[in-house]
Amino acid sequence: MTVTAAVETGTRAQDAHRPAYLVFCDVDETLIDCKSMFEFLRFQLVRRHGGAGEERYRDLAGELRKRSAEGAPREVVNRAYYRAYAGESAAGITALGREWFALASADPGFFIGSTVAELDRHRALGAEVVLVSGSFAPCLEPIAAHVGAGHVLCTSPLVAGGRYTGEVVEPVIGEGKRAAVLRALAEHPGVNPRDCFAYGDHLSDLPMLDCVGRPRAVGDDPAVHRYLARRAEPGAGALPGCALACWSMGRDEHSEGCSADCALPLG
Repeated sequence: MTVTAAVETGTRAQDAHRPAYLVFCDVDETLIDCKSMFEFLRFQLVRRHGGAGEERYRDLAGELRKRSAEGAPREVVNRAYYRAYAGESAAGITALGREWFALASADPGFFIGSTVAELDRHRALGAEVVLVSGSFAPCLEPIAAHVGAGHVLCTSPLVAGGRYTGEVVEPVIGEGKRAAVLRALAEHPGVNPRDCFAYGDHLSDLPMLDCVGRPRAVGDDPAVHRYLARRAEPGAGALPGCALACWSMGRDEHSEGCSADCALPLG
């Protein structure tokens, strides 16, 4: 085979595996009808320590909710959550994550059916689904496998000697979601951000929703709906994250219509 033929063959193979577009989906209260971090924290503490674990959960959850009520940024609360895992075996927590999912997903209300149906529709059209969450892999990987998500962008607790240190590099919350999504888009140069979708339910999801041309709100948070409705108004311009994604991938958002497409309304 000549060099040219080899290159052409490689290009065709690459094109065959290139997704038509990407779909970024928040998890808690967007894909599943609960907060995975709290549900799993309670499950694994009670599973291992019984009544003492239940008491430990109430103390930890109460402290985290107190911080949030006092106005602590979600990124700070996210970091505080993972400090509860300091010293725990990463492999042991992963195994408990699988056990938690098997039990939790048996509840018919665990998954939000309309979101699952949307993801199924996108995958049938050749899209790749990417879960984006401040939760962590022990909770998220079983969920991703169940819904056919190709990637998980999540908070990654640091591990040393097989055990969690209690620290994280970057919480995938708020601006952390934007950064993670932009990195994922950069890894798919054949995919245009204006063609991509994102699903979220909370104001903290807006930085992620801004990165794509087709943001979608899940649930009834009026602030999220108002924000995206304003983005769709004539003359609103490009969603800032989407324009940045287009620019960073060498696209001229004006000549390619990115500005218009990035402001498409919710369906």
